[in-house]
Amino acid sequence: MRAFTVLMLVILILLQYRLWFGKNSVPDYFALQEEVTRQQAANEKLKQRNKLLYADTDDLKLGSEAIEERARNELGMIKENETFFRIIPAKEQANQTPN
Repeated sequence: MRAFTVLMLVILILLQYRLWFGKNSVPDYFALQEEVTRQQAANEKLKQRNKLLYADTDDLKLGSEAIEERARNELGMIKENETFFRIIPAKEQANQTPN
């Protein structure tokens, strides 16, 4: 009976070792959970970006105003007999603290 108890204790210790320190252990599980959470957050950001891109492409397909706006902003195109003013913001001075 004593040998059986010792054998069972050794098996329990080996199983506990694998549970806490072996491959696919509890710390690995928690690390994977954190990775899944980070990946889900990244996926959510990408979904929002994709929504904006889909809305932009739909707007370009359906309306000429979006095409005109892009031509003005990205290509600098202006209409005939139209004056174009570009307002350039003043450069911000770097915050320098005296030493």
